[in-house]
Amino acid sequence: MKIQVLGPLSAEVNGGSIVPTAGKPRQILALLALYPGRVMPVPTLMEEVWGTELPQSALTTLQTYILQLRRRLGTAMGPGNPGGAKEVLATRHGGYLLQIAPQSVDVHEYDRLVTEGQSAFEAGDDERAATLLRHALRLWKGPALVDVRVGPILEIDVMRLQESRLVTVERRIDVDLRLGRHTELLAELTELIARNPQHESLHSQAMVALYRSGRQATALDVYRRLRVRLIEDLGVEPSPQLQRLHQAMLAVDPALDVIASPRRGSTFDLYAA
Repeated sequence: MKIQVLGPLSAEVNGGSIVPTAGKPRQILALLALYPGRVMPVPTLMEEVWGTELPQSALTTLQTYILQLRRRLGTAMGPGNPGGAKEVLATRHGGYLLQIAPQSVDVHEYDRLVTEGQSAFEAGDDERAATLLRHALRLWKGPALVDVRVGPILEIDVMRLQESRLVTVERRIDVDLRLGRHTELLAELTELIARNPQHESLHSQAMVALYRSGRQATALDVYRRLRVRLIEDLGVEPSPQLQRLHQAMLAVDPALDVIASPRRGSTFDLYAA
C-alpha cells in the first residue's frame, strides 16, 4: 500500500485506488493513514466525522464506513488474499488501525528526511542539509489533504503539517543562503513574504538575499514595509533582532557577507542578542 497525504489524498494497492468518493469515509481513511500501526479510538473517529454532536446512529454508521473501506481494500488486494482486508484495516479493542509500514505513507518519509536534514544543518553540513530538505519538500503535491473535508481532529494535523512545511522551507533557504545562493532565492522569497506578510524570519531572509545581491535599498524597503504593517495591524515594532539586522545593513556590517556569516544557525538569529 502507498498513501499520500501531502496534497490530495491518495491510497493505492497494487496500482488501484482505494480512496472512497464519499466525504466521511475519506476522513476516516485519512486519519488512519496519518497514524499507521496505531489504534485510532472509536470516539476519536466519531469526533472527527461528526464533531461533538453525535447522531444516535454514529457507531453503526462508523462501522458501515469501515466495512466500505475494507471492501475497496479487498477488491484492490484481489481474490488471492481472503481475509486480507480485515488484517490490514484491523479491529482492535476500542478502535481500528491500518497495519502498514510507516514508510508506506509519504508524511513519514517526509518527517525522516526533515529530521536528517535538520541534523545536517545543525552540524554545518550544508550541502547534505540542502539535498535532504529539498527531497522532503518535493514530496508535497499541494496543501495537506487538500481534497478532504477535515473535522476537528484532522484540522489539527493539517495545521501541524502546514507549519512544518513552512519551517522546512525556512531551513532550506537558510542553507542556501549559507551556500551563497542568494540571487537564486530572490523570486521565491518575494512570493513567500507576499503570502506571509507578517512573518519576520522570511522577511529577514529576503533582506539578506537582497543585500548580498547588491540591492541594499530594496532590502531596507522590505524592512520598512514590514514595520509599517506590524505597527498598523498589531501595534508592535519588529523584533529586536530584526531591528539589529536593519541597523547592520545601514552600517554595511561585514558580518552580513556570505563569507563572514556563521556556518551554523539561522539567518533570523544572525543578530540575536
